[in-house]
Formats: sequence, C-alpha cells, structure tokens
Amino acid sequence: MLYLLFEWLTEGQHYAYWYPLFRAAVAVLMAFAIVWALGPRVIRTLIRLKIGDRPEFDHAELNKLTQDKRNTPTMGGVLISGAIFLTVLLLADLSNFYVRMGLLCLVWLALLGGVDDWLKLTARTRSGTRDGLRLWEKLIFQVALGALLAVFVLRTGESNARQDRFVDLEAHYSPYYNVLSVPFYKGERIGRYHGVILAAPVFALIVVVVIAFTSNAVNLTDGMDGLASGCVVLTALAFMVLAAVVGNPQWAETLLLYHIRGAGELAVVCGAIAGACLGFLWYNAYPAQVFMGDTGALPLGGLIGYVAIVTRLELMLLIIGGVFVIEAGSVLIQIFYFKATGGKRFFRCAPLHHHFHLGGWSETQVVMRFWLVAAMFAAFGVATMWLR
Repeated sequence: MLYLLFEWLTEGQHYAYWYPLFRAAVAVLMAFAIVWALGPRVIRTLIRLKIGDRPEFDHAELNKLTQDKRNTPTMGGVLISGAIFLTVLLLADLSNFYVRMGLLCLVWLALLGGVDDWLKLTARTRSGTRDGLRLWEKLIFQVALGALLAVFVLRTGESNARQDRFVDLEAHYSPYYNVLSVPFYKGERIGRYHGVILAAPVFALIVVVVIAFTSNAVNLTDGMDGLASGCVVLTALAFMVLAAVVGNPQWAETLLLYHIRGAGELAVVCGAIAGACLGFLWYNAYPAQVFMGDTGALPLGGLIGYVAIVTRLELMLLIIGGVFVIEAGSVLIQIFYFKATGGKRFFRCAPLHHHFHLGGWSETQVVMRFWLVAAMFAAFGVATMWLR
C-alpha cells in the first residue's frame, strides 16, 4: 500500500525506494516495531484467556528441567504472523504474484498452527492427552498447500518466460523457474542451464517436500526460549540477500544465479520475517514471557521454504537452514533407531537441543551455541555465491 502511495506521490521518480533490498531493510524495522509495540498487550490477552503452555515430554528429567515454563502463554505466533502480514501489505508490491502467494502461504499455515495450538489447549484426544492435530492431519494441509503453490509458481514462471521471450530472445531471459540450482556447480552446462530442468510432477513433489519439511523443522526447533526465533532471523536475513540478487538480472548474472523475474520482492517478505522474529525475541528471550507455538513456527518455516522454491535455491536451504535440518534429522534418527533396537535411544532426547540440555548445558548455552551455528550456516550459504 505504501509502495503504491509513494509511487503516486513521487510519480515514480524516487528510484531508491523501488529497490527491494531497501524496502526489505525498512521491513525489518517496521515488523520489529509492530511486534515490540503490540507485544505486552497481546501477552496480557493470552494470559487473560489462559492460553498457557504445558510442556510434557516422555523424559522425567526433562519434565523437571522445564517445569518452570508451565502456564507461559503460547500462540504468540499471532504477533509474528500479524506483523509479517501487515508489513508486507505496506511495503511490498502487491501486484507481484509471488508476494500474494507468499501471503497465502503465511495465512494458510498460521491458521493450521492456530488450530493445532488451540486443540492442544482445549480438546482432549482419544488417548486422554492434549496432542492437538495428528501428524497426518497436519501433513494433509501442508501437502495441499505445497501442491497449490507448485501449480501457481509453474504457471507464473511460464507466463513470465513467454513475456520475456517476446521482449528479448537473449539467454539473459531464459526461463529458470523450473531449473534446480546446484550449489557450487560451475561445470559444463546441463542442456542450456547450469542445473537440472525439472518436469512438472518432479517440481511439484519438491515443492510439497520443501514446504512440509521446513514448516515442521522450524516447529521442532521451537523448544527453548529464543531458539527458533533467533535461528529464523539468521536464515531469513540470508535469503533476503539471495532473493534480492536473484531478482536483479545483473547481480544474478554476475554471481551465476538464476534470474527469476519478480523474485526480488520476496526480499521484503524475508525482511518482514527477520524483523518480526527480532521483535518477538524481545519477549521470547530467556526467561520467555511468551511462546510462538505452532501458530508462529509453521508459517515461518513454510514461508522460508516458499522463498527458497521461488528463488530456485532449495538445495541452498539445506545449507543456510542447517540447524533446522539437523534438528529434524535428529528426530528421524531417534525414531528409526528406537524402532530398530527395540526401545533404545540414540540421543538422550530428541530434538537435538534437548540432548545437549540433558547433557549438562544450560538452556541459554544451548540457545546461544545453536545461534552461533546458525550464523555460520547462513554466512557460508551467502558466501557460496562467490564460490560458484
């Protein structure tokens, strides 16, 4: 909205404002200010509604370590999701289809997470515990969202490619929307591209896997005060830079990344994610006054995955979001090892941050060290642009 207002007021002559990276930086500040300003009121409302967390683990020692977190208000993700939505509405170009689909992804997963959180707090399942939605129930909606995004991203890419070919037949405007970018690869071209051209069903499968994996991986990481929000900040900032590069034809060509027309606007989305999580950290840092819950974790992970899909950097996400990959991987290892050995544990407890907590690290040590690892992953991921 401000984007269009500023364009009208300046008659399109104030060029600095049109750079997505500039508006992304403004988005960081705006989203932070929104969460910081509304945080106390939202927290009081959650407390009044008695929306308090009740951490329960299948590990007696871990339950003892987290007993002081009982009744801390959860569903603070409404702050994060709301700030991102409002910031993107104000600063992004809403005529950009990628931005509109990003907002759909945000709302879809925020509602899914909200229902899950609400059921955990209010509805008892057949087993008599407050488990919320079952995994397969969440996966149905995540898969449906991934399939929907895949269809529209492909159609948008095809439409842009047709328009670009009409304007300029040079390779500068090659349709990269369905090409899998391979990090570090700078060898012989595979066909016309430095990557793998994906058939529509394969592309759709990748989108579904990325959306489901990232949203659940961030959710699994959200187990300590400030852990998930801090790691998301670092990942979002890295993709903010990458989206701006991919959306700029000159920058993309120089750094051997695929230019995706319109993808630069997603830098504003990433800036809003980073700013909202920074603002949330103000209240979520140890000792946390509020937890984000699935209402925040699912849309944050899904949005980051969506940006990686549009920018054709799904494999780069494995590097930049390395902490989320490790956390989700530790859960899978624990499950398979437990079944294969008849009840033995590979880790003291999964996800991995609980393993270290039970091993003698304090909660703040675990969080700070995971932040450091996340920062190194993000820095390395951005640095790979110069290593191709």
